[in-house]
Formats: sequence, C-alpha cells, structure tokens
Amino acid sequence: MAVSIEDIKKLRNMTGAGMMDCKNALAETEGDIQAAIEIIRKKGQAVAAKREDRDAAEGCVMAGTNGAYAAIVTLKCETDFVAKNESFRALTKKILDAALEAKVKSLDELKALPLEGRTVADLITDEIGKTGEKMELGDFECLEAASVASYNHFNDKLAAIAGFNLEGVDAHIGREVCMQIASMNPVSVSRNDVAQETIDQEIAVAVEKTKQEQVVKAQEAALRKAGLNPNHFDSEDHIESNISKGWITAEEAEKGRQIMKEAGEAKAANLPEAMIQNIANGRLNKFFKENCLLEQAYVQDAKISVGEFLDKTTKGLVVVSFKRVNLNQD
Repeated sequence: MAVSIEDIKKLRNMTGAGMMDCKNALAETEGDIQAAIEIIRKKGQAVAAKREDRDAAEGCVMAGTNGAYAAIVTLKCETDFVAKNESFRALTKKILDAALEAKVKSLDELKALPLEGRTVADLITDEIGKTGEKMELGDFECLEAASVASYNHFNDKLAAIAGFNLEGVDAHIGREVCMQIASMNPVSVSRNDVAQETIDQEIAVAVEKTKQEQVVKAQEAALRKAGLNPNHFDSEDHIESNISKGWITAEEAEKGRQIMKEAGEAKAANLPEAMIQNIANGRLNKFFKENCLLEQAYVQDAKISVGEFLDKTTKGLVVVSFKRVNLNQD
C-alpha cells in the first residue's frame, strides 16, 4: 500500500528513526503505526546485539542536583560525532533528570527506571537503532548530604558533584568546590579517608625513593672526592657516550664505576633509618596536601587550602563526600 508522507513524519517524530526506516516499517505493516514502532524498536535491538562487542569509549557526562540529592549520569557511544549529536545529548539529559527525580541509588536501578512509557534501557536501545552505534550507560554516581552541588565541564566529558555538612550552602560556593574536584582530581575528602592500602603504598615508594637518593648522594660525593664529575656517570649510557666524546677516558670510566659500586654498597648497608622514615613521612604529607580535597591549594587562591576557604566562607563548613567522572584521560 502507499504510505503517506504525513504518517512517515508522524512515525519519525514518535521514534526519531530515519525517514526511510519509517517508510519501510509503515509499508511492512500496511500503515499500522503501533506495529511500525515495534519494527523500529526490534531493529534497534538487532543493531544493539550486533554492536555488543564494539568499544564505546566516547559519550556524554552530565551532573545535576535535586534537593539533598546529586547524581552523575554517563551515556557512552562509539564516536565523538554521535556524542555531540543533539539527540544523544538530549537523551542523556532525560536520563539524568529521571535519575534526579527518582533519586536512584544504583546503575541497575537507573537502567530499569520508567521513562516515557518504557525503561531507560529500552530508550537507549531505540537510540542505537537510530545511530547504528553501540550505546550503554557508563559510570553512574550519586550522593546525598545536607547540601549538594554539581558542575558540568563545557565539553560534557567531565562532571563532579559534592556534598556538604551544612544546609543552605551558597550555590556559587558549591560550584567552585565542584570545579576544584573536576580540575584537581582529589582521591579523598581528607587524609582520614585515604585507604590504608594507598597509604602503605605511598610510604613504601617514598622510603625506596629516599634510600635511592641517599645512595646517589654518597656516590656523587665519592666521585667528586676522586676528582671526577658526577654528571659524567649518571647512567651507563652516558658513561659510554662521554667516552666516545672524549670527555672521560676508558680508565676514568672504569675507575668511576668502581667508586660508585663501592660507595653505593657502603651507603646502602648503613642508611640512617630514622632519617629515611622522616623524609618518607614528609613525602606522605605532601601526597595528602596534593590529593586530599580539603588540604589541596584552592585553585582560585593558592595561598589557602580548600578547607580554609570553606571555613572562611562559613564557619565549620566542610565537604563530606564527592564524586567525579571523566571520560577522557586524567
């Protein structure tokens, strides 16, 4: 039967599918709109199944708040072209708004959330049918607190949310803190929240680095005492290169190697443990200041920490939790 352009436009408005897909679906169902919708949806399911093994590394990240609840939703796709498409961005916003309204707590709950008479998962499958690309929900984060705030970076690839211990936090202050989280990528709110495994790892790295530095200092001092330039012996490749350039002789190179070996072994066997531990602890404190939100230098005024900024704004105000999602490489 002949399919009218009005019916094609109607089906397209209802499904978002291409004109030819709508025309073919209506022709197959002899003009039955509801049956045509099912055909288009099944097509989306078929495309989704075919694309299942593809990598969805692009997408859209959006954050928002509703009262004392904040959430970040990530809808992923294969290409940046689709990620920037208005239909894809609109779907991400619809999913975020639905999550905020229902205050969902998990990714599975979000997938099953009713939206426009279907589920979020079904709507994503429908969108796959329109674009032909794999799509899926990625990271989903949420939190609840006395006050909450959110920040969406301009490219919709990065977002952050934060919760505060006091009610009525100024929206500008909340956004500033979320921008700090987005740009500086802290690992925790405070040093008390850092996992013990991370602390142990940082201490181990700091101790080893400090020991290596002490050995190198001893080697350099021994080389200088022997009248040799330590810069000529900083690696085996440089030693060979310096010989070829005539900066040191083969005999000096061998003498330097022997001095470094003896001085290094002597120092490694007699390292001052207390000093090593003190330096390592200092490096751990530096790690805390660089990676714990409340101790980080405030990006708008590096003379104060984020914690000091908040307390200056409102006495006793602190961040109690935060979440951050970035589709790009940090």
